[in-house]
Amino acid sequence: MTGVPASAAGGTDRRPVPGAKLGAAAVDQASLWNIANILTMVRLVLVPGFVFLLLAEGGYDPAWRAWAWAAFAVAMITDIFDGHLARTYNLVTDFGKIADPIADKAIMGSALICLSWLGDLPWWVTGVILGRELGITLLRFWVIRYGVIPASRGGKLKTLAQGTAVGMYVLALTGALATLRFWVMAIAVVLTVVTGLDYIRQAVVLRRQGLAAERAAR
Repeated sequence: MTGVPASAAGGTDRRPVPGAKLGAAAVDQASLWNIANILTMVRLVLVPGFVFLLLAEGGYDPAWRAWAWAAFAVAMITDIFDGHLARTYNLVTDFGKIADPIADKAIMGSALICLSWLGDLPWWVTGVILGRELGITLLRFWVIRYGVIPASRGGKLKTLAQGTAVGMYVLALTGALATLRFWVMAIAVVLTVVTGLDYIRQAVVLRRQGLAAERAAR
């Protein structure tokens, strides 16, 4: 016996403590095929399936719309869990950073465009939401050299409101529920605009501070 731990002597006994979160070693070993990335890929695969279900039989069959809603709901649920798992268990990868926002915008964008094409949702609503998402993405790249604009609480509420409203529009609702979904969508649009303006304010402030720091460093 040398008194040297097996791990230090080149041993392979690296069993994790039950119930413990993954540590630094897991970060180094995080691969493309981790659970967070798999959920993101599932969401990407769901996009064409969702579009097919939503537009089946002319897009107005309640049964097909119910199946489309189920696919949309699964996509929204995976959106919640993949980010949570990636942050909690240190499974963040370059693929996930790129694919996750693409998957989010793909499922939401396809739903909005299809609903407007079917005449269920005004095109201006689709334009406002998609224009905001594209604009904020470009804005983030504009100021990325100075820092990252964090997701705000308002942004999270916006995402929840959009997902709820679009899900209600996917379903073939009538009567009071159809009226309710109109107001939920109205709230989502207001949050979309307000949070978009707040992101613009943050970007301007961040860029101004970054430029001031650069001038001070000269």
